[in-house]
Amino acid sequence: MINIPAHQLNDGTTIPSVGLGTWPMDDAEAERAVADALDAGYRLVDTAANYRNESGVGRGIERSGLAREELVVTTKLPGRDHGYEEALASFEASRRRLGLDYVDLYLIHWPLPRVDRYVDAWRAMIRLRDDGLVRSIGVSNFTVEHLERLEKETGVLPAVNQIELHPMLPQEELRSFHSTKGVVTESWSPLGRGSGLLTDPAVVAVAEEIGVTPAQVLLRWHVELGAVPIPKSSDPARLRANLDLFGFDLTPAQLRAVADRPRRRLGGDPATHEEF
Repeated sequence: MINIPAHQLNDGTTIPSVGLGTWPMDDAEAERAVADALDAGYRLVDTAANYRNESGVGRGIERSGLAREELVVTTKLPGRDHGYEEALASFEASRRRLGLDYVDLYLIHWPLPRVDRYVDAWRAMIRLRDDGLVRSIGVSNFTVEHLERLEKETGVLPAVNQIELHPMLPQEELRSFHSTKGVVTESWSPLGRGSGLLTDPAVVAVAEEIGVTPAQVLLRWHVELGAVPIPKSSDPARLRANLDLFGFDLTPAQLRAVADRPRRRLGGDPATHEEF
């Protein structure tokens, strides 16, 4: 079994330094992948109400037979449920679908600044944490401006901000802000989904130098930034390889080779993107 280092969160809890993403799996695929991933040694699983696979994730957790306290289960609040009472009800629906007594990490999926109800939703999440239904609370796709507003209006900073992060979008400014505030960075799309990063000659060359896969090189890049990548896979061999990141390092030259490329966003812009 691979020994996975952990990150300390600003609320005193911890999170594994790599996890399993489940978008865009359906319930059946999520059940199989989660069970296989937990068997391989994963202890962090990421889903969301809008992935429509929370029930499958919950069944995969149940199939694993692992003690609940060994796992860190993450789900996310959809945009349609921003607001205080709406967020409380949405969480209960997610918790029922997952079949869990509590959720380890609950995130606001997108800020939706035009709607302007994410602060109300955040207040509900603080209550869920204080009531013991959620161990840690965080956000996803929030900018520095959004994070500063949460802190100013509630006094509570997220434990985690899950953002699009890969060598084409290294997010230096946002990661620096996280570091100064004690917010852990999680990476979605850590392999640059659909971008060709996995076959990029520079990445392939580094992988050949070390004797690992291109995916392992990219995921190790995240680890060395101090970020928590959550790659999606349902293939048992790739699941194991994506977890095996802690027996090698990237040299400064290799890190530069991986990151030396034009900037490109693959997903939505948090300032304007709306997902309900």
